[in-house]
Amino acid sequence: MTWFSSPAEAAERLAAVGYLPDLATGTTTYLAGVLEKPLLVEGPAGVGKTELAKAISLATGAELVRLQCYEGLDEARALYEWNYKKQLLYIQAGAASVGEAAPQEDRGTSIFSEEFLLTRPLLTAIRREEPTVLLIDEVDKTDVEVEGLLLEVLSDFQVTIPELGTVTALRRPLVVLTSNATRELSEAVKRRCLYLHIDYPDAGREKQIVLEQVAGVEDGLAGQIVETVHRLRGLELKKQPSIAETIDWARTLVALGIGTLDAGVIDRTLGVLLKHVSDHHKAIRELRLDKLDDRTKLDDRTGLGPTR
Repeated sequence: MTWFSSPAEAAERLAAVGYLPDLATGTTTYLAGVLEKPLLVEGPAGVGKTELAKAISLATGAELVRLQCYEGLDEARALYEWNYKKQLLYIQAGAASVGEAAPQEDRGTSIFSEEFLLTRPLLTAIRREEPTVLLIDEVDKTDVEVEGLLLEVLSDFQVTIPELGTVTALRRPLVVLTSNATRELSEAVKRRCLYLHIDYPDAGREKQIVLEQVAGVEDGLAGQIVETVHRLRGLELKKQPSIAETIDWARTLVALGIGTLDAGVIDRTLGVLLKHVSDHHKAIRELRLDKLDDRTKLDDRTGLGPTR
């Protein structure tokens, strides 16, 4: 399968499904497909790394298989495991039918077969014959040992099951790994991947994203939203507003019938953007919301908006 015919075509098809890539993103996405190399996407939380994998899936019509990484993830959750309950029932049924337990060697060869295999995301993606995008999300949250499980998939697109042998991909999935860079990944993983760093978009591109994603938002309001978000991102916050939260804020304002931003509107909708009270305090000082008079705040709390 040819995923994309050129960097420009990759960018166009991603844009057609609502993801607006810059030149580097379009080019690296194209290369990941044509070179059949995993793509490691690194950057702050909320810049659209996971959305890129979803957009590739949508743009190409491929199935998205997702492995969400977390601390404590192990082989049984990432690759495969045996259905021990079903195996036990099978053994018990065999023993009951003959009045005694079946020979150990018979049980050993029968219960470790396809019938008792539970596939997890990595093995599922490898075995699919249809076009597949394999998303290994937030790989930096796993333990270092888990990276070893990934190497065989990332380099040879295969998984080895001791009881069944090696399962090699009939159709290689397009693999996207995302990382928030909370820890350094091993060089072994990086060597196997193309690398793409995504940062927050500039104001012009983020405004374009808002206009594209939010029905009914006016150009002037979109500009005010993005300007405010960029001011907030300039502060030292516990969590910067993501692109998704920018879009949520725009949708919130449209739903409230608000056509322009003012201090009162920002004050009562700030919770859509910021999720820590310390961040709220910093934003209030930066945006001078503490200068709102009591009447305005009262009107805002009633949902009627400022009256002055």
